[in-house]
Amino acid sequence: MAARARILIAEDDELTLELLATVLRAASHDVTAVPDGQAALAELRKAAFDLVLTDVQLPGASGLEVLDAVTEDAPETPVILITAYADPGAAMDAIARGAADYLAKPVDVVALRTTVARTLERRRLAGENRQLRTVAIQHKTLIGTSPPMLELYKQIAQIAPTDTTVLITGESGSGKELVARMLHQRSRRAPRPFVAVNCAALSEGVLESELFGHERGAFTGAHSLRRGLFETAEGGTVFLDEVGDIPGRMQAVLLRVLQEGEIRRVGGSEPVPVDVRVVSATNRDLSIDVAEDRMRSDLYYRLNVVSLRIPPLRERGEDIVALSHHLVAWHAARIGKPIPEISEETLRLIRRHAWPGNVRELENALARAVAMSSHGVILPDDLPLAITGHAEAPPATLDHDWPRLEELERRYIDRVLERCGGNKTDAANILGVDRRTLQRLFARKSEPS
Repeated sequence: MAARARILIAEDDELTLELLATVLRAASHDVTAVPDGQAALAELRKAAFDLVLTDVQLPGASGLEVLDAVTEDAPETPVILITAYADPGAAMDAIARGAADYLAKPVDVVALRTTVARTLERRRLAGENRQLRTVAIQHKTLIGTSPPMLELYKQIAQIAPTDTTVLITGESGSGKELVARMLHQRSRRAPRPFVAVNCAALSEGVLESELFGHERGAFTGAHSLRRGLFETAEGGTVFLDEVGDIPGRMQAVLLRVLQEGEIRRVGGSEPVPVDVRVVSATNRDLSIDVAEDRMRSDLYYRLNVVSLRIPPLRERGEDIVALSHHLVAWHAARIGKPIPEISEETLRLIRRHAWPGNVRELENALARAVAMSSHGVILPDDLPLAITGHAEAPPATLDHDWPRLEELERRYIDRVLERCGGNKTDAANILGVDRRTLQRLFARKSEPS
């Protein structure tokens, strides 16, 4: 039975009302019982309920009017309609108008308990999904409560409000740009632009034009003046990713910009003042580059006023489960799928993996898993082969310890029915068969092997 809930019951038959209230109170629910539709509407105006159970035919106001009131004022509250066998049309109308489910009279106690429990569980999951989707919208946020992450949060909080130049270090895929964005978002520059450039992806000439812009006619194809990223980010933050890959001549140009607070466009002679904060990142040890003359020492010291190190995923293993749920929620919302659960076996494999590609590798794996998953659960087979550790299950040796196919089918039908609370329509949908076929399977399941 689901957790304790506040339930409103509206039923004009005194004996039925007493039965419904007694059964649900015995299940530890907080029940308010009223004999007509007007009383139900009055209770709805006074308090919030987790579930409403109402007869279709009520004096004062019908059950459909109660349903409409709940749908308008508290759409997250499920309504179960009670209808007579002779009135299936009203029940179908109620479902079409938003009812969560319906019960037929005379009400079966077992059906009542099962239907209420199932409806409350759906409500709980829907609430969790809304919360996860709200969090999932904020995909670009740090997740984790491990000691290394708590230390990183503390450093970000201390450094963000300043204009200090920051060097972020960390392995590929660990989230360096994410930290740079958080520094920007928590600074006085947050209302102004954040612009990022991958220094390793551009040649020297293209990088200079990208960062500082160019004048009309500066080179072939420069048909008009173009402002670079430093001017575009005026008042904001420039993020230089893979800053260790900046070529030698460009290092001198960048050093002057940091020292003087002004740039010169390619082909231009006049300095242009700029007010930006520079945050850079690398996956290398730049002190080695300095020692081997691949980076100017004066530029290194200018960039490395404050250093932030992002721990690799293997150093914060206790964060992996929370991070996995966050990423699954985000990717499910992105492609419009219900947020799936992650099976315990899948979580075990995720925790066991070394994640050399860090958060980026985890995100890519879970994006695939969300796309591949079915029936609302991410299973090990939904993960990439590099994580599951096998390309294909070895052929089984057929002996007395291996169940026959008929036995596997019986077990599977049992598990699906149990998951659906005995609802054969839901089970048929999961199994991908119609209800008649399920009846045949169920009958065959009952036969002795």
